[in-house]
Amino acid sequence: MILNIDGDINRYYVQSLCMIFFPGSTFAADEKKGEDVPEVTVRIYPDGEHAVTAYVSMRLNDKVSEATETVSLDEDIAIATHSSIAVGRALFAAGQDLLGYIPPWGILTGIRPAKVAASLLHLGKGKIKTRKIMRDEYFLNPQKAALAVSIASTEMKLLKKLPENTCSIYISIPFCPSRCAYCSFVSYSTARLFSLLDDYLDALLIELEETFRTIKRIGLNVVTVYIGGGTPTTLTPQQLERIFKKLCEHIDTHALMEFTLEAGRPDTITEEKLALAYKYGVSRVSVNPQTLSDDILREIGRKHTVADFYRAFELAQNSGIRDINVDLIAGLPNDDFDNFSRTVDKILELHPTNLTVHTFSVKKAADVLRDNSSIYNISGVDATKGVAYSQLKAKFAGYKPYYIYRQKNTVNNLENVGFSVEGHEGMYNIFMMEEVQTIFAVGAGAVTKLVDYKRPGKGESRIQRIFNPKYPYEYLKLSNSKRLGEKLDTRTKQEKIFEFYGITDF
Repeated sequence: MILNIDGDINRYYVQSLCMIFFPGSTFAADEKKGEDVPEVTVRIYPDGEHAVTAYVSMRLNDKVSEATETVSLDEDIAIATHSSIAVGRALFAAGQDLLGYIPPWGILTGIRPAKVAASLLHLGKGKIKTRKIMRDEYFLNPQKAALAVSIASTEMKLLKKLPENTCSIYISIPFCPSRCAYCSFVSYSTARLFSLLDDYLDALLIELEETFRTIKRIGLNVVTVYIGGGTPTTLTPQQLERIFKKLCEHIDTHALMEFTLEAGRPDTITEEKLALAYKYGVSRVSVNPQTLSDDILREIGRKHTVADFYRAFELAQNSGIRDINVDLIAGLPNDDFDNFSRTVDKILELHPTNLTVHTFSVKKAADVLRDNSSIYNISGVDATKGVAYSQLKAKFAGYKPYYIYRQKNTVNNLENVGFSVEGHEGMYNIFMMEEVQTIFAVGAGAVTKLVDYKRPGKGESRIQRIFNPKYPYEYLKLSNSKRLGEKLDTRTKQEKIFEFYGITDF
C-alpha cells in the first residue's frame, strides 16, 4: 500500500486504520503504483482556532473516494485526540464509499475495545450513554457496542474484588508437536525441540527462581499463574513436574486465585499429565479442538483428530481440575457457517466452564500465506454469521462474555471473545487485557508487563514492557550456560524492574 501523510498525526495509527479496509497490507517506503495497489492520502490541519480538519483520499485502481471531517476542539481534550478522531472518521467514510464495506468495530483500532467502554463507564456515562457514544462517535455497529459495554461492566465488577499489591506469572513453553498453518507464535515443532527442551527448562527454572526473588523484594503477592506456549503439554510428565515443583517452592499453588495450564493440543494430553496438574494445584486447563472437522484439522496442520479431542476432554473432565476451557476458531480456510455452527452446538453440549471463540487471523509469518495469498478477506460472511451465532448460542446456554480482544488481519475485522459460566471467569485473561497488575513473564518470547495501576479517578497508570529473547536458542545463549545451577544473566531485566518500582538498593 502507498500511504501519504501530511500533518501531525501518528503514522502507526493511520496504518492501523488502513488495515481495517485493506488487511494484510504492507507499507514499504519503496512501494510502486500498480494494479490492485491501494493508495491512501491523509492530510490533517487546523481549521481556524477552534477546530481541526482531516482530508482523506483513497484510490484503488481507477476508483477514487474522498472524505473530509472537521472536529471542534475541546480544551479539556488533547489536540492529538481530536486529530485522531477526525482522521478516523474521514478514513472510515472514504473506505466505506470506495469498498462498500462497513467495519463492525468502526474506527477502533486497538486490541482492547472493552477498555474504551470501561473508561466511559468510569466517567459515569452509564451503559446506555456509553453504547450511544461508541455507536455515534466511534461508529461501532449496535451489537459490537453492546458487547463491549457488557464485557466492560462484567470486568469492572470482577476487578473490584482484586486486592492491591498483586501480580501474576506467565511461563512460556514455546514448543508444539507441529506448527499450525495459521500460527504466528514463536514455537518449535518436534523436528527440533527434543535437543533443546531439557536445556531450555534448566534456563527457565533459573529465571523463574530469580523472578520469585524479585517479586518478594518488591513486596507483591502472586494471585494467578499461567503456563502457556506453544503447547506446554508437549513436555513429558517429568518435565512438567519440574516446573510444578519449582512453583511450589515459592507459593502455595492450591491457594492461587487461578492456575492455568494451556494443554491446547488434544494429542499431547494424557491422564498422567492431568493427574500431575491436579496434584500441584492447576485449576484451569485448555483443551482446544479449534474445529470439529477432521478435514479442516488436516488442512490447518493440526495432527490430532476430532476423536482425540473427545478423548482428551473426557480425561480433563475426570481429572478433578475445576475449569476446562475450549478454544474454537471462526472463519478457518474452507470452513463454512454450517460446519462452524455444528461445532459450536457440539461443544456447548459438553458444558465446559469456559469457551473462547477466536476469529481467524493470519500473520505474515504464517505458513498458510505461502499457498494462499488471498487468505485475507474483509467480507467474511461465514465468519460473521459464525461469530454472531456463537455469541447468541453461548448466551442461551448460560454463558456470559467476560473478556475480549481484537487482532489485526482478522476475517471481517471480527473479535475474540471469552465466555464463562458465572463464577468461572478466567481471571488471568482479564488481568492481561485490562492491564491492572504486573505480569512477570519468563521464558523465550515472554513479555513482562510492569503496571503501576491507578484505580479510576486516581491518575494515569504507568506501563512498561520488557521483552525476553524471542527464540529458544537466543534465550539459551543469553543464559551463558545450558547447565542447571549456573545463573541466568537477567541483570538488565532485574535492573529495569527495580527501577520501575523505585528500588535502588539492589
